[in-house]
Amino acid sequence: MKYIFTIGLSILLSSNFLAQKNEKLSTKDAAIVEHFKNDYKKKNYKKFAGKILVKDNVIEFDNKTVYYDKTDKITAAILKEGLIYPQLLTDYQMQKFLDESTDKTQKRFLKLQKDPKASFDVNNIKLSSTSELTFLNSNLKAKRFKILVKDIRLNTSTIYLFELTNDKATKDISLEEFIKGAKLTYIDTE
Repeated sequence: MKYIFTIGLSILLSSNFLAQKNEKLSTKDAAIVEHFKNDYKKKNYKKFAGKILVKDNVIEFDNKTVYYDKTDKITAAILKEGLIYPQLLTDYQMQKFLDESTDKTQKRFLKLQKDPKASFDVNNIKLSSTSELTFLNSNLKAKRFKILVKDIRLNTSTIYLFELTNDKATKDISLEEFIKGAKLTYIDTE
């Protein structure tokens, strides 16, 4: 009986040692996981419908300019597909202000303006450091990313979190092919 108990106890204690170990997430990554757990609301955003003009490291969306690093293939593909563009970020910022602001005076003032979007206008920005958040990707058809958006005029930076969904994605699809068939289904700031 002692022998069986000893073997059972040995197996039980060694199971932790032999179990697959998960990498510990950094505090920033843990905060991103919490963000998606608490604030995620899937929504379908439209691709840019206007004219996209690519010149060297600059992309123009009608009359709005975005700079990017040509060596950053993920950012380049997302911009060229019209998934993220200045007009989308302008609309996003305005809607976020309306949803989160509790100051009724500011909301009234915004409604009185001739062009309320002008206060949130996104133009002359630089997109960089796009990275896939692989620790959040549990579904083959959806991939989550973060991207750094720098406003050149104001010299400010914001990190955006976003999700791309490709209903035709397979296990072996490359990231560039995934982006080509994707649509934007979530965007928010970190």
